[in-house]
Amino acid sequence: MKYAIVEDGGKQFKAVEGGTIDVDYFPAETGEQLDLPRVLLVHDGENVSVGTPLVSGALVQATVVDQVKGPKLIVFRYKPKKRIRVKTGHRQKYTRLQIDSIKLNGEG
Repeated sequence: MKYAIVEDGGKQFKAVEGGTIDVDYFPAETGEQLDLPRVLLVHDGENVSVGTPLVSGALVQATVVDQVKGPKLIVFRYKPKKRIRVKTGHRQKYTRLQIDSIKLNGEG
């Protein structure tokens, strides 16, 4: 199984060929091709390439599948005996990417 560890938006994701990952939202159309150049590790079944900090010549190509929303979070703050109650919510947006190929030194 060929996979890579990629960094996007300060977070690290395990990208498996044919799989999907949810990264932080960025405006892109469905079906658009993207390149993820910040590859930290590549495992191709038998060899492991670890970067210091990045693997040189490694590239992960992905396609935008959808723009999705994460779970709804409820934030409730209150101060007892003061009649202060504040209820707010948050729902994070994500971009779902399908991993097409993992290339190391132009091969993939």
